Amino acid sequence: MTENIKLGLRENWLQFSILVIVNAFVGGMVGLERTIFPEFAEAEFGVASTTAILSFIVAFGITKALTNYFTGKLANRFGRKNLLVLGWLFAIPIPFILMNATNWNWVVFANILLGINQGLTWSSTVVMKIDLVGEKNRGTAMGINEFAGYFAVGVVALITGFIAQKYGITPYPFYLGIAISIIGLLLSIFFVKDTRVFVSKEQESSKAEEFKNVFVETTFKDKTLSSVTQAGLVNNLNDGMIWGLLPILLLSFNYDAKNIGIIAAIYPAVWGIGQLFTGRMADFYSKKKMLFIGMLLQGFAIMLIPFFTEFYQLASISTILGLGTALVYPTFLSAIADATHPQQRAESIGVFRLWRDLGYAIGAILSGIIADVFGIEYAVLSIGAITILSSLVIQFRMPSIQNR
Repeated sequence: MTENIKLGLRENWLQFSILVIVNAFVGGMVGLERTIFPEFAEAEFGVASTTAILSFIVAFGITKALTNYFTGKLANRFGRKNLLVLGWLFAIPIPFILMNATNWNWVVFANILLGINQGLTWSSTVVMKIDLVGEKNRGTAMGINEFAGYFAVGVVALITGFIAQKYGITPYPFYLGIAISIIGLLLSIFFVKDTRVFVSKEQESSKAEEFKNVFVETTFKDKTLSSVTQAGLVNNLNDGMIWGLLPILLLSFNYDAKNIGIIAAIYPAVWGIGQLFTGRMADFYSKKKMLFIGMLLQGFAIMLIPFFTEFYQLASISTILGLGTALVYPTFLSAIADATHPQQRAESIGVFRLWRDLGYAIGAILSGIIADVFGIEYAVLSIGAITILSSLVIQFRMPSIQNR
């Protein structure tokens, strides 16, 4: 059955390319909200509390995290493609709900659907690309995958900021979401092929041992997997804070929607483009060092934000934050894939992505409470300090991974 199957990026470039395009549309769905939501919340619904505004990120983070886990758990049983298509079906109603929402609860509900959409679609594309390329090109594959998704986040965030500036905060920015969700669904139905057979091929030569309990090993016991998992959680914890609080902080600095859009877009755009290079680096350089340096850079960049308020200063900080995140994001997934058996890889990635995306919710809740009680500046500094501590866990707990 597997005789004619060949693993590798070059050998499967066409299917890999289709999955890259699909993941760009997946990222675009998140970019819809990245710039305009604090203003959308206050202008349309009178929601001004930081904690209340961040409730949509909490709903998104928890839902996406749980969906990630079950996508990984069910990938072998139901097939990657089927879960991908199902994810796009959940995306279709989102822009319509946001355009016609009569109260904030509808916005939160739309973000629950977005969490399900992202968990099913992004997890499926990650696992399918790793299936296709085999051991040699995992870092490169993840770099390209995450580049496509997060560069699209930045591009759509920028576009929605300009649309909101010119035509108003609603409904025009959300028209983009209708096109993204429909095209993503059609591409997944008609052009994507399932990749389970590639797992069987890789299993023939894999030397990784199977775990008795994938969840426990990935979360707590295995030093490599658990170190990577905590760093993933903290990475998205600070991203949840940036997503929710940075536009609010910039509004307090009297920036308009256009300039907020530019600053907010630089971070995911640099993060996205950078992964084209850092993903490739993860195939050759120490994954441990890349994770340590990346988390450390993120922490220091975040702690600079309250002290530098000029446009070009904030743009530079956003660039450094993007570079730090680019160093770690594809490396996380490549390290998890290296440390697990092919048959358990989807589940282990699902567990990692469960905890990583719970970071969105934890970061939004934690930073929202600190911001409401002590002020936004203290929330930003606290999240920066936690990120630096996470880098130290990588440095002192995680063993070095030998690239193959």
